[in-house]
Amino acid sequence: MTIDYSSLFIGGAWVAPRSSRRITVHSASTERQLGSVPEADEADVDRAVSAARQGFAGWSRLSGADRAEALLRLATALENRGAEMAHRVSAQNGMPITMSRAAEAELPVRLLRYYAGLATEPTEHTQSGMRGGTTTVRREPLGVVAAIAPWNAPQTLASFKYAPALAAGCTVVLKPSPETVLDANLLAEAAAEAGLPPGVLNVVPADRDVSSYLVAHPGVDKVAFTGSTAAGRAIAEVCGRLLRPVTLELGGKSAAVFLDDVDLTETGLRQRLTRAVVGHSGQTCYLGTRILVPHSRHDEIVEFLADLVSSLTMGDPLDPGTQLGPLVTARHRDRVEGLVERGRADGGTVVTGGRRPADLTTGWYLEPTIFTGLGRDSVVVREEVFGPVLTVHGYADSDDAVRIANDSSYGLGGSVWTTDPERGFTVARAIRTGTIGINGYLVDPGAPFGGLKDSGLGRELGPDALAAYQEVRSIYH
Repeated sequence: MTIDYSSLFIGGAWVAPRSSRRITVHSASTERQLGSVPEADEADVDRAVSAARQGFAGWSRLSGADRAEALLRLATALENRGAEMAHRVSAQNGMPITMSRAAEAELPVRLLRYYAGLATEPTEHTQSGMRGGTTTVRREPLGVVAAIAPWNAPQTLASFKYAPALAAGCTVVLKPSPETVLDANLLAEAAAEAGLPPGVLNVVPADRDVSSYLVAHPGVDKVAFTGSTAAGRAIAEVCGRLLRPVTLELGGKSAAVFLDDVDLTETGLRQRLTRAVVGHSGQTCYLGTRILVPHSRHDEIVEFLADLVSSLTMGDPLDPGTQLGPLVTARHRDRVEGLVERGRADGGTVVTGGRRPADLTTGWYLEPTIFTGLGRDSVVVREEVFGPVLTVHGYADSDDAVRIANDSSYGLGGSVWTTDPERGFTVARAIRTGTIGINGYLVDPGAPFGGLKDSGLGRELGPDALAAYQEVRSIYH
């Protein structure tokens, strides 16, 4: 049975769309139609922004305690839909169900409760003026936020935006990716049940053109976007011209550095490494897909990695035993396969993978692939593949490893693998990236997350994210 919606969630109610166009979603694993939603057009965006602006007048004036109470109600409503949320996300984009339960169902709930706590903290203080008198410094909500979420972790990355924005007193127009809209409407149902005031959260599923219209809309005060670097540049140009605040979480080509003392038999290493370099079939921005290994242990580590990725269970993302699911669409798989062929043409050796699995003829599956022998100027090495493709590169010493790790236009994630955590910390500090893990990589929701260089602007998560939805005013008296 398909899940079909006939209305858009705007102004706290389900309303008829202005357009007759629809977005249809298919399963990444079965290729069957899962459902459809109305496709918002520019007139629908106008309605959503108008509703958000009207809602802002009241929402921004509520006490932090009152907003916190509303966020806690939304958290509970989402929690009650956790199983269905995880199912919808996994069915749409192929994320293994064990991952979507933790990330797509549980994490947004945790974030709402975390920011509910921060919403009650003081937003002003008074200090002695350096030239006499006193100054009151106030943090106030920015206004209407256009939040644009991607398909790879749609609920997690949407909550990175709406949870701190709502806690700060902003209102939100959420534009989900066309590949994952059924989960966004489940969020809207939770918002309705939680009794959020009209206009506080609006959902407008739409294509790229309408997304551009939302970014440039005169009623929007801030844009928060997660997606490709190319799209982020276009958004940054618009926001720069409009002098509009923007947070951009973009692509990555992170390094996973194996130091020469790494113990490949360490308990839990295989699970942590899988999550850090090839989780969600490579469809995660922070993954360490450039593997840097000492020359002295090159062949040993390559053999270990090949055994690791080839032993992972690939299959139905709704099966709890699945470790790797399909890619999100046939078109995306075609793109990743094209880059694999480019790697071969550039002289790379495929150690394992690079093919469609013979036993999975339905769904957009691709075996995890490991390349050796690619020069660091290869497109596969320089650009984000966003698929299960790893490249292995040798280095002479730790200084050489840092130099290679930093030889990238990106700077989002990364990891260092060693039996000496102190040494690992020293190497991690030298790598220019917004986030990095030692002997693993697991995002901390209470700490800033974001990238350097082509990986974006600004930070999400932690208290920093709340500040990103506030403007600071000084009152001299």
